Amino acid sequence: MIAVDWGSTHLRMYRRGVDGTLHKRVRSGQGTLASRGRFGEVLAAELAGWEGGPVVLCGMIAARGGWHEMPYLECPAGIDELAAGMQRVQLPDAGGRELWFVPGLRDACADAVPDVMRGEESQLAALLDTLPRGVHHACLPGTHSKWVEIRDGRIARIRTYMTGELYAVLRGHSILGALMEGDEELFDPDAFAAGLRRSGEAGGLSHHLFGVRTKGLSGQLRPEALAPYLSGLLVGHELHAGLSDAAVRPGQVHLVGSPRLLDVYARALTVFGVGVHRHPEDLAAHGLHALWQRRMPLAASA
Repeated sequence: MIAVDWGSTHLRMYRRGVDGTLHKRVRSGQGTLASRGRFGEVLAAELAGWEGGPVVLCGMIAARGGWHEMPYLECPAGIDELAAGMQRVQLPDAGGRELWFVPGLRDACADAVPDVMRGEESQLAALLDTLPRGVHHACLPGTHSKWVEIRDGRIARIRTYMTGELYAVLRGHSILGALMEGDEELFDPDAFAAGLRRSGEAGGLSHHLFGVRTKGLSGQLRPEALAPYLSGLLVGHELHAGLSDAAVRPGQVHLVGSPRLLDVYARALTVFGVGVHRHPEDLAAHGLHALWQRRMPLAASA
């Protein structure tokens, strides 16, 4: 089977054998935003030369405005519910490929404002059957960071924080970014730690954000230190909320994501006194294969 994790900014594809062996992987910048209106064309180009087989897709490709909108399943849901909710869809521009789409998840249990995820459920599907019974917590940092409570092998709660998007908007399109200099890839641990500390002080996020500018104007922070300070401030506010929202403060959090983001969040969680268990973003390849293994008998009998 071919596992496809198609998000807003990136497209990741993996060819998996029946036994789960990973034979090939491709990553490109052809996310759904860049591919809108030509999804079949992009998929055909990226899969050129790949052998046939069912294509199992998750992420924003199955969202409104994607290739085929999938419904949300209600939490709590585990791997069996996700597998049963998968749909085979025939699309005229799919080039004859067998397409299966994975549903997203919705959490409407806790309050009147629902929360949702698409794509992360497939990453977590790789963990659900491996974690012992009980309550576990996961954090999937990114443009929209997800905090997830897993209870007895089922995704029970979802909380989303727009940390990555806020950072990008403030860094590139606000008065704060006007003072910032330097390479965003260069990490200043001292400035980041200062932002983390500030996030725990009185004043609230809006007030703390304006302080990024005044720290630059007053010379308390160098121009190249302002971006990592802003990062620490935003991540710190996310962690305060994510950790306090749990019924019991977790002693360990499963982190899923890119190496750079895992380093940032692991550093922050360690400061907060929380242990981490790291998982790569390629976890989606394992989760989609696990979902297909569950779905395959149902597909054969359909």
